[in-house]
Amino acid sequence: MHGNRATPRPPQTAALPVATPVAPTHAGQHDSHAQPRDLQTWEDDGGSVQITAPAAPVSILLIEPDPAKAAHILELITESPGGPFRIGQVATLLDAQAYLCDNDVDMVLCNRMLPGESFDAHEQAGLNVTGALVLPVDDTRLEHDWLRAVLRYIAARRAADERLHAVEEALFEEKERAQVTLDSIGDAVLVTDTQGRVTYLNRTAETLTGWTGDDALGHPLSTVFHIVDGLTGQEATNPAISAMREDRIVGLVDHCVLYRRDGNSVGIEDSAAPIHDRNGQVTGAVIVFRDVSQSQAMIRKMAHLAQHDALTGLPNRPLLIERLGQAISLARRHRKQVALLFVDLDYFKKINDSLGHTIGDQVLRAIADRLTGGVRLSDTVCRLGGDEFVILLPEIGQPGDAARIAEKLLATVTTPLRISGHTLQVSASVGISIHPEDDVDAEAIIQHADTAMYRVKANGRNGYGYFNPAMNHGKISHRPAIDRLHGALDEAQLRLHYQAQFDLASGSIVGVEALVRWDSPTHGIVTPGRFLRDAEQCGHSLSIDRWVLSEAGRQGLAWQASGLNPVPISINISAAQFRHPALADGVGDILKANRVDPGTVVLEVPEDVLLQDADVAAMTLAELKETGVQLAIDRFGGRGLSLNHLQHFPVDVLKIDGALLRDISAGSDATRMIAMVTGLAHILNRRVVGCGVESAEQIAFLREHACGTAQGYYLSTPLPASDCTRLLAGTQRPVSTGSAPDAV
Repeated sequence: MHGNRATPRPPQTAALPVATPVAPTHAGQHDSHAQPRDLQTWEDDGGSVQITAPAAPVSILLIEPDPAKAAHILELITESPGGPFRIGQVATLLDAQAYLCDNDVDMVLCNRMLPGESFDAHEQAGLNVTGALVLPVDDTRLEHDWLRAVLRYIAARRAADERLHAVEEALFEEKERAQVTLDSIGDAVLVTDTQGRVTYLNRTAETLTGWTGDDALGHPLSTVFHIVDGLTGQEATNPAISAMREDRIVGLVDHCVLYRRDGNSVGIEDSAAPIHDRNGQVTGAVIVFRDVSQSQAMIRKMAHLAQHDALTGLPNRPLLIERLGQAISLARRHRKQVALLFVDLDYFKKINDSLGHTIGDQVLRAIADRLTGGVRLSDTVCRLGGDEFVILLPEIGQPGDAARIAEKLLATVTTPLRISGHTLQVSASVGISIHPEDDVDAEAIIQHADTAMYRVKANGRNGYGYFNPAMNHGKISHRPAIDRLHGALDEAQLRLHYQAQFDLASGSIVGVEALVRWDSPTHGIVTPGRFLRDAEQCGHSLSIDRWVLSEAGRQGLAWQASGLNPVPISINISAAQFRHPALADGVGDILKANRVDPGTVVLEVPEDVLLQDADVAAMTLAELKETGVQLAIDRFGGRGLSLNHLQHFPVDVLKIDGALLRDISAGSDATRMIAMVTGLAHILNRRVVGCGVESAEQIAFLREHACGTAQGYYLSTPLPASDCTRLLAGTQRPVSTGSAPDAV
C-alpha cells in the first residue's frame, strides 16, 4: 500500500500465499452493494486514520464447502462497513483455481480445514493470488469485529491503490502534456543540472544544436551549447552557469552565435533561468533560445532600404543628412568647403503624362546612373523623391569646383535617352549652395540649393546657378499666386476633397482621406503640393491644419446625420503642426467643440517627420493617442524607421508610399520592402493601406501580400464633399483616372 497515511494493520495470520489476478467473470459470485454508513476509522498505534471506501467494489473469494457457514460469513460481510462487495463462493481448492483464472480478487477467505486438505497445503495446490490477502477462517475466527477489521483493511488498501493509480495517471498526463508543448513550440529548450551536464533537449533544440536528446544526455553544456560573441569571436559566458550562480534570469550576449554539432553557426537570442526544488534550492537551469538569423538579415535589409530610394537604389534624404553632417565636420577640420547640387529634371511631368509612369521610372533610373557615373567615388548622389536629386561634394577646394561638376552633369543628362523604343531628350536645372559661405546647417544648405534651383528654372531652365542670400526675399515667387495665400482662410477659399479607401476583398469603402484644396479666384483649384510648403514658410500651415480638422469633423457629423454609416476620416498633420507643443490639447479642443467622436478620426503623420526626433515623436504620438484618435504613418517605407521605432510608436495604420508601388517588378527592392512592411505590420497588429494605386497590377500585388486596404486614382479620385456623399450612399460610382497628378 502506498500513500502518506498510516497503513491499517490486519490481524496476525499465518504466511499469506499470493497468485496472479484476472478479471472477475466466473459464475457463482454474489454481489453486495451495501454502502458504509459513515466514514470509517482504523485505530493504529500512531492514532486513528480515516478511510474512504474505494470506487470499485471490494472483490472477495470465499472457499467454504459448508453452505450454512458460507451463508453466515456472507451475512457478516454484507453487514460490515467498507463495501460495496462483490463475493464469489466456491467449495474446493480446485474450484478456487478455476475462479481465480477468470477473476481478480482483493481477499480470499478459506476454510482452514477443507475435506481432505489443509490450509498449509494451499500453496502446494497452486493457490497463488498476487496482491490479494489470503486468510484462513474457522468457527473460532468468525467474530464480527475481526471480520470488520479485515474488511476495513482491504477497503483502505483498495482505496489507497486507486488514489495512487489516479495520481500516477495524472502525473503521466501532465508529463505528456508538457512534452507535447515543449516539442510544439518554436523556441528551443535545453536543460542542465548543477554540474553543467545536459539533461534534456526539446525537438527545436535538437534541430538548432544538431544533437539528439539521447546523444546530448550527460554531455557538458559547453559541448552541446557552444556559443561565442558574434562581434568579437570570443567565447561567450554561458547564461545557464550565470543563472545558477546568481540565481536569476540571465540574457544571452548581444549578437550571440551558436556553433552546431556539424560546425555550422546560427545566430540566436533569448535567456536562461534557474530551476528550483520545493525548498528553493537551485537544481539546474533551463535555456530558451531561438534562431534569429533570418530576422537579423531582415533587419539589415530593412536598414538598407530605410536609407536608400526604392526606385533607383540611391541614398535617400535621411542618409543624405547623415553624410552631409559628416562632410561638414571633416571640412571644418581640414579647412575645406562642401558643395551641394540640387538637380531637378525639366518638364518631367510631361513624360509621365504622355508615356506613363513606367517609362518615367525608367527615365529616373537612367538619370540616376548617369549622375552616379559623373561624380567621384567620394561624392554622394541621392534621390529625394519625384524627379529631384541631390549631389553632395565633400571637401572641394573652391566654389568653382562645383560649377565644373554641374556643367559635366548637365552635359551627361541632356544626352538623348533611348527607352522602350522612345528617344527622349531630358534637361535639368541645378542649384548650388556652399558650406560655410551660405550656411552651416545641413537642412539650410539643402534649402538654399533648392532655392537656387528654382531661380534657374525661372530663368529658363537647363542650367545651373549659385545660391545668393538675396534670393530669400523672392524664393517663393515661383509658387502660384502665393502672395494671395494669406487671404485664403479669411475669404473661405479652402475646400476639402475626399478620397475613398477600399477594402480589397469586399470592394466596400472603409474610410476616406481629407485633402485640402485652394479655390483661388485667379488660379482655380490649387492642389496642396503646390501651396502647403509655402504656407508653412509663411506661417499659415497651423491655421490651415486647424481648419482641415474642424471641417473634416463637421462633414463626418453631416454624413452621420444624413443616415450614412460613419467611416474613419484621415487627416494629414504637417511638420509644423506636429512640432507644436500644444498639438494634443488643440486636437482635443477642436474635436470637443465640433462634437466629433475621436474614434472616427485618423491623424496621419509623414514618416520623415517622425524621424527628425524619434524620442520626441513617440511622446507626441502618445499624447495624441490619449485624445482617442487613431494614428497612421503616412508615406511609410524606405525613409529610415526601424523595428524599434514601430514597436514604440502607438500607431494603428501604416500607409505604404505610392512610390514603392510604382516599382513592383519581380525581385525589386520595392517588392521586398512592401512584403516586409506587410509582414511586420501583421506581427505588430497594425493595419496596412496601399496608397497611390494606379493599376490593376498593383491591386493584385497588394492582395497577394495581404494588404487588405487600398487608395489611389485607379480606384477613385479625391471628390468634393457632395460627390463623396453620393459615393458613400451608393448612388454614384467611383471616379478613377488611373494615375495621379504630381501634386495631389
